[in-house]
Amino acid sequence: METLVWFVHVISAVALIILVLVQHGKGADMGAAFGTGSAGSLFGSSGSANFLSRSTAVAATIFFITSLSLTYIYARPVQGAGVMEKVDVSKTVPEVAPVTPSVPGSDASGSKSKDIPK
Repeated sequence: METLVWFVHVISAVALIILVLVQHGKGADMGAAFGTGSAGSLFGSSGSANFLSRSTAVAATIFFITSLSLTYIYARPVQGAGVMEKVDVSKTVPEVAPVTPSVPGSDASGSKSKDIPK
């Protein structure tokens, strides 16, 4: 499900960028008065602005909804999914035999030897 939301989110972001770049700004109306307008466009002289603005609004709405969905997906706390629970301690820490402290002049049993220098 998460992959699908990411896919739709990226597609809507790209579509939104393209639709915004294709639209003419408010200054393009002055150019249209001198014969460089969009009178011969595919959707007619006023139809392209309506179609592009509606398409931009739809892409922006989809982008907003997928943004909220991704926020909801990642904001939910997952039970029992801590960082350290995935670490296998037996593989990371080598097994070491316990070390007993040695005292000078003592034997393996821990008793002091009789020939301690004075």
